[in-house]
Amino acid sequence: MKFNRICLLMVGIGTALAAWGQGRGGGQAVDPWRGMKKLLAVADVQTGYHHDSISHALATVERIGRDWRTYVTMIRTDSQLITHSQIKGQGRYDGRDVNAKTLNFYDALFMLPSGYGTLTEDQKAELLSFVRDDGKGLIVGHATGVAFTNWPEFGEMVGGYMDSEFNANAAVIVEDPKFPGADAFGLSPFMFNDQHPVFKTPYSREKVHVIMRLDPDKLDPMNRARRADGDFPVVWAKQYGKGRVFNVGWGHPDATWDDPRFQKMMLEGIKWAMGITQADVAPKPFPRPSTGQGQR
Repeated sequence: MKFNRICLLMVGIGTALAAWGQGRGGGQAVDPWRGMKKLLAVADVQTGYHHDSISHALATVERIGRDWRTYVTMIRTDSQLITHSQIKGQGRYDGRDVNAKTLNFYDALFMLPSGYGTLTEDQKAELLSFVRDDGKGLIVGHATGVAFTNWPEFGEMVGGYMDSEFNANAAVIVEDPKFPGADAFGLSPFMFNDQHPVFKTPYSREKVHVIMRLDPDKLDPMNRARRADGDFPVVWAKQYGKGRVFNVGWGHPDATWDDPRFQKMMLEGIKWAMGITQADVAPKPFPRPSTGQGQR
């Protein structure tokens, strides 16, 4: 009996060591979050402006996923893990694979980039393929509109680059109240204070599904003049090949990320991008008001 107990103990230790070794790059790592969706959150600002809210944004996205037991997040401040390839270590890890999980492990990618970024040409191709061909999700936040402006395919994927921005407590129209999370702010229009983006080419109503936009008739004349057509989208969704893209122009101050309404919208948008929920994201034209009437 004593011999059997010793054998069982040795087997248990061996199994634990094997799992530990796998977790340290000794093979395919065990998934400690089995059954939950996986999100890779990357804020690569090595070549651009580091917004003050970036760390809080990453932490908030991670927390709401865990609080609602919907997804788990791997947070990175570099673009290294945006790859389907193995990464070779250095020093003690020289020649060993140090990324136990590649893009294949994740259901969606949350990006807060700035500047031209540090992606290699291979990584750029793999990112596009991750969404377009693999049918995965991409969620992008504030300042993404000024990132990768030297990479036209990225602008097409996310739906547009940013022309300018302005700070204001602006009236927001919920153009699609049926989209998951769009009801978080209550009745439309509602007031929201943030640094609002103004988008330019390749933004087009023929390519994206606008969920929320600013009411141009409630803007001061200087900011209203930023777009002659009065189209100021702040949240949209779109299909990109087989994948889904959720683009949120807000998130400049910490207060936005602390707003329970914004958190609900982000949670539901991430769930949609991951394919957990469904929505009609067919592009629709800009609503034209009657003469003398405000935009509704």
